[in-house]
Amino acid sequence: MAEILKLDPKRLEHILDVATRLVLSGKVVAVPTDTLYGLAADPFNLAAVSEISRIKRRTVDKPLPLLVDSIDQAAEISQNVPSLFYRLAEKYWPGPLTIVVSAAPRLPLKVTGNTGKVGLRWPKAPIVVALIAAAGRPLIGPSANLPEYPPCTPAEDVLLQIGDAMPLIIDGGPTPDHVPSTVIELFGERARIIRPGAIPASELKEILG
Repeated sequence: MAEILKLDPKRLEHILDVATRLVLSGKVVAVPTDTLYGLAADPFNLAAVSEISRIKRRTVDKPLPLLVDSIDQAAEISQNVPSLFYRLAEKYWPGPLTIVVSAAPRLPLKVTGNTGKVGLRWPKAPIVVALIAAAGRPLIGPSANLPEYPPCTPAEDVLLQIGDAMPLIIDGGPTPDHVPSTVIELFGERARIIRPGAIPASELKEILG
């Protein structure tokens, strides 16, 4: 069963040290984001990518979203990024918007589900941003729930659904938002919303036209 570490500012260095060592050794940890609880793992470790699929009981041909801590980091793992990407990122990041773009060749195809595309998000949650910085790389960041279950908003939900399948859950209390991120896929300077979420479509249409 997963160890649960309560998110305490006085123990933040210890929590980050434990989580970072696990991530860099190919393990998966659960973390609270600004939307829902998610899973964090190293996208450049193929064993970790497979572990995400095992824990979530999903097929390996599904692409995995990545969490970043800056627009520059997102640009490093993508290619042929249109100006629309930067307009959206500058307005909504950090925040609940996932932007799907073409992946850079250095990103394993297994992460993209052999699609050549990747969903990127810069979350607002400080613990996730700190973990990305400590690991020195973007992190795989899908939701922590099983396909047939609702999203996890307190850590207890993660423990009940998949607590026996991972070594660590960081308990930051209930997440501030109970809605997943909005997902937009870009096609050059055009875009389409492929999953409604925390940012209303009506608001996005003001930018997308």
